Amino acid sequence: MRLYRRRLGAGERFRRLYGESPLQLLLLLASFALCAYAGIRLLSGDWLLILIWFVGAAVLHDLVLVPLYSLGDRGAEAALRSGRDRSGREPSGRDARGEHGPGVNHLRVPAFLSLLLLLVYWPLVLRASRPYEDATRLSIDVFLGRWLLITAALFVVSAVWLVARLYTDRRRARAE
Repeated sequence: MRLYRRRLGAGERFRRLYGESPLQLLLLLASFALCAYAGIRLLSGDWLLILIWFVGAAVLHDLVLVPLYSLGDRGAEAALRSGRDRSGREPSGRDARGEHGPGVNHLRVPAFLSLLLLLVYWPLVLRASRPYEDATRLSIDVFLGRWLLITAALFVVSAVWLVARLYTDRRRARAE
């Protein structure tokens, strides 16, 4: 019995060998070229201080911040788990499908966004940026209050979303 093989076009052969389309490879190479250009421009100045800053940021993130994130996440899961044990879910903090309870991500997302805003604006939030005040003639005294209001609003919106989600899930469960 002779097997007939279909002739593949150049695009199909490329996709079979590479795994994606040629356009994806072209976009990937263009992004690498852009990053290389930005890196060359960035490192054309005082490259040693920039390198020290990047290494220091990586070490600080990996050795200090990741353990703090993990502790905060575990604390949030433990706090939410204590309220869920009465509902008959598994005591591991996960439901029967192996997923976290619904409240954990409603804490993670606003906390992440709030900390991201703090990371970006920390000199202004902590009132440590005199050059900003001198250059713009605007007061930096308002940034702490605004960051706290944005943080509170993020958590309120997340809580309302969680309540609405639990309400619709409960109505859907009763209808079944």
